[in-house]
Parts: sequence; structure tokens; C-alpha cells
Amino acid sequence: MAGAGGGGNDVQWCFSQVKGAIDDDVAEADIISTVEFNHSGELLATGDKGGRVVIFQQETENKSQPQCRSEYNVYSTFQSHEPEFDYLKSLEIEEKINKIRWLPQKNAAQFLLSTNDKTIKLWKISERDKRPEGYNLKEEDGRYRDAATITTLRVPVFRPMDLMVEASPRRVFANGHTYHINSISVNSDNETYLSADDLRINMWHLEITDRSFNIVDIKPANMEELTEVITAAEFHPHQCNTFVYSSSKGTIRLCDMRASALCDKHSKLFEEPEDPSNRSFFSEIISSISDVKFSHNGRYMMTRDYLSVKIWDLNMENRPVETYQVHEYLRSKLCSLYENDCIFDKFECCWNGNDSVVMTGSYNNFFRMLDRSQQRDVTLEASRESCKPRQVLKPRRVCAGGKRKKDEISVDSLDFNKKILHTAWHPQENIIAVATTNNLYIFQEKVN
Repeated sequence: MAGAGGGGNDVQWCFSQVKGAIDDDVAEADIISTVEFNHSGELLATGDKGGRVVIFQQETENKSQPQCRSEYNVYSTFQSHEPEFDYLKSLEIEEKINKIRWLPQKNAAQFLLSTNDKTIKLWKISERDKRPEGYNLKEEDGRYRDAATITTLRVPVFRPMDLMVEASPRRVFANGHTYHINSISVNSDNETYLSADDLRINMWHLEITDRSFNIVDIKPANMEELTEVITAAEFHPHQCNTFVYSSSKGTIRLCDMRASALCDKHSKLFEEPEDPSNRSFFSEIISSISDVKFSHNGRYMMTRDYLSVKIWDLNMENRPVETYQVHEYLRSKLCSLYENDCIFDKFECCWNGNDSVVMTGSYNNFFRMLDRSQQRDVTLEASRESCKPRQVLKPRRVCAGGKRKKDEISVDSLDFNKKILHTAWHPQENIIAVATTNNLYIFQEKVN
């Protein structure tokens, strides 16, 4: 399993690849908005603000040169969503891909769900390396033949052709959400999935597009009484009746669909009491949870708020079992981060394959590895400066105040326009994908 040798700090991470243009002038449509490995780790999908999905495939490893790790190359690119206009509400619906989720593979084809703010689509990714020839009623170019001229019957045959990867939309799940979709999660029964927006969570069957079941609705009768919104939701990896959703107030609710069809009453509420000494104008904003992820074994869940990552044991609701500060040095900068809107950035987080290390992003193209077993952490940087093949990433340190050491970076010189919101970890190997603004960096464990 990934990280079996210790994970975050025992592993030396080295540069493998970078995808995307080098230009400083970044087109809005090229900004990466989601990153996701499939269940085997062989495929890696990214979605962007232009509504495109790009899938990379891991090349098979060269047995004679084990030090040359397999690389990811473009496998398929397709336009998943187009910009739309809601004439009823006079609102533009942007094409940006909010989330991608892979379905477990059942046959030669791969399936994934992609969503923008309003519409979820199920895509089939399949390969074709043969084409039929020798039709009776039409020519090879597709023109139909005059039936009166056909005197003999031919048996059509399949001929080899260059490999073609096709992406075709199999289902379109529309009109299920009034507000913007922020999460989709496939159930462990592999038949249903949930989608969450700001106020409601719906459950869909993968075969049925014209109806969904509303399983959570927190919309008050009077919208002026609205105090919180749903920020993320996810199904338990093994129990198909259990899911969690997080809120902008920093709480996580665990619901059991066996209890009732509408899960307005949660089974468990995970909330940490606030430290009165840390209370400030920004407390409620920075406590909003931007991501929630179950561990692979289903025992824990991880939440990310603006300044920290918390690990919760599902059997203990009153406080997290582990808390990691991601960039505590920014606490003194919250005022300027509020003014430039960075305080509302939604950072995601992910587990490694055996749940021993967690990863999340920060500013200045930094990302953090938090080793749970050794209670240690390291800050690494995704930058063009360290793009030599197999170059080992050097740990970075930020100086919050006082005298700055030689290798440290001053908190005042951090670039808040460079941020890593989306990261993904290969489910079986120490390979990570990190999205900077419009580039996808792939790092892997250094092999001696």
C-alpha cells in the first residue's frame, strides 16, 4: 500500500512531470478546478473552468529500467459541460467542472461522473482498435448503395485500426438542484450516488435521470433565518446507509438512511468547542469546513477548514483525535486575506493509500504532508524551479516573525495568487498529483 514505508517524511519526494502551459498569462478557462485518481490509480482526471475533462493514463513500467518510473500521458480530452443560461432566473450557469468521481471498473470501459453548478453527467470512456468493413447496404465512406445493384451478400469483418479513445455521455442528471452543487459521492453499493448543494442533498440512481430523492434539506421557511450552508458531503466507503455532510459553521453531521428517508435529524454531530481566547471577527469564516473525506478503512474522517486539518474518530463526537495547523502563520494576516477574498478559498485534502499520511494545499504553491504515525509534517513546493527529472523536493519553511533564517521565507513575501486547492494521492503508490493554477504537477517517491 502507499506510504507503507512510513509515508510523508520518510519518503523523499521527487519531481516527475508537469502538465500545462508555462505562460504567466493564464486564461481563466485553463484553471484546474478538480483532480481525481481512479480506483486503480492507472487513470488521473482533471477538470477545468472551461468545462473540459483531461484524462491521463499511467504508462506501463519498463521492467528492464525499474528506476524509470511510469509516467502519465494524455489519454483522452473532452468537453464535459458548456456554458448555459437559466432563462427563468436570468442567471448564467458557468461550465466550470466542480467535481469528478470515478465509478469502480466493471468491464473494459471506464465510467466517471462530472458536475458543474447544476448538471451532473455520467461519461463512458472506452477504447476502440477495430472497425467494421464490408457492409452490404452502404459504401466504406458511408454512402448508401442502391439495393437494386446488390447481387451478392458480404459478411462484414472487423479490421484493426489505430487505437481511439471515445468519451460518450451516457446519462445527464439535470434539474435536481436549485443552488450550486459542491459535492458528488458514489455509494459503496455502486448503484447510487449523492449530490450536495448549499442547502440540500439529493440521492440518485445511476440508471435513472428524471428523479432523485431529497435526503437532506436545511432550507429554512424564511431565508432571512438562514445561518449555515452545506459545504461538502460524502458517503461512507463501506456502509452504504451512512454519509456525512459538513457546514459553514464548522460542524459535521453523520446521517443514517435506515433511520428515516429524510435525514434532517442526524445520528451524530461532530463539533469542537471554540476556544474563547481565539475568538475574533473572522472566527466563523475560518471555521467553515471546505472539505470532508473518510479514511479508506472507514474508521476516521478528515476535515479541512481555513487554517487546519482535523482527524475525527467516528466513535468520538466532542473533539477531533488529531489537529494539524496548515498555515498558522496566516492568523495575523486574516484582515488582508479578508480584503483580497482569499479567506474564502476552499482547500481540499486527501489521504494516502493506507491512511497514515494526509495532504493538503496552501499558498505560494506550497502543499503540506502531515504524517499521522510520527506526528510530523513537511511543507513542499510545486514550482518550475524544481522541474529537473527526479529532482528531490526540499522542505520549505515560513518565518512568521523575528529574525529570518537562511532557508526560510518571510510570511510577507508569500504569493497569495499562487495557491494549491486541489490535490490527489494514488490509491496504491506514493504518487501525488498537485494542481497549481493551470499546471498539474506529478511527484513520486524517490527510488534509489
